[in-house]
Amino acid sequence: MTLQASLQDALQDTLQDKTALVTGATSGIGRAVAQRLARHGARVIVTGRDKQRGEEVVAGIEAEGGRARFLAADLADFDDVRRLAGEAADVDILVNNAGVALGGPTEQTAQEDFDLVFAVNVKAPFYLTAAIAPRMAARGGGAIISISTMAATIGMSGLAAYGASKAAIEALTRSWTAEFGPRGVRVNVVAPGPTRTPASAAMGEMFDTLAAAVPAQRGADPDEIAAAVCFLASDEAGFIYGAVLPADGGRVAI
Repeated sequence: MTLQASLQDALQDTLQDKTALVTGATSGIGRAVAQRLARHGARVIVTGRDKQRGEEVVAGIEAEGGRARFLAADLADFDDVRRLAGEAADVDILVNNAGVALGGPTEQTAQEDFDLVFAVNVKAPFYLTAAIAPRMAARGGGAIISISTMAATIGMSGLAAYGASKAAIEALTRSWTAEFGPRGVRVNVVAPGPTRTPASAAMGEMFDTLAAAVPAQRGADPDEIAAAVCFLASDEAGFIYGAVLPADGGRVAI
């Protein structure tokens, strides 16, 4: 048996019958995470704003023999965040994936755009974690994985608000590790580099330029990011707390 096959079996064992909530799971990285968690045996709660796309993700998971359901939620709306936290409170895995990546010069950033970035990227994960992590702890443990970006570490022109919001998530992860780690809840981050998603397609040649600059000399497939998330969600990562795992083709190393 290969090492990869052994790891697949281990993940299947440790994620079987776990329940996972994945925000922003109707496309891109979130969709890939939901699909991969389901393939490893987890029951997945797919969330997003678009009911049709959400139901398509659920149907795809079920067609592969997995288990999933859709809960509509707009994480820019705090009432929706609180409702989602209530409806999905008893999960074993929380993946804070939903994000807004508005860019542009700092001096041209409108207040409403800045507020939207921080509402979705920081406030929503904060209050989902605030509601869900204590319940995980009361049941004996759980795993929380947030999606960051290499822009949280590397200064990138035009991404000041976005990079700052993701740097905040990384700082929160360290605080949550100190707060919830002793209570059995592991909190970690995956920080992707350039990843080929519907959102990144709009970048055109700029994406190709970013991808060429990483040592891997290519962009990631969303499923490669999902693999890192699933590892951190599993018992195979049982001694990993408060880590930022770069899945960026080596960009932060150079």
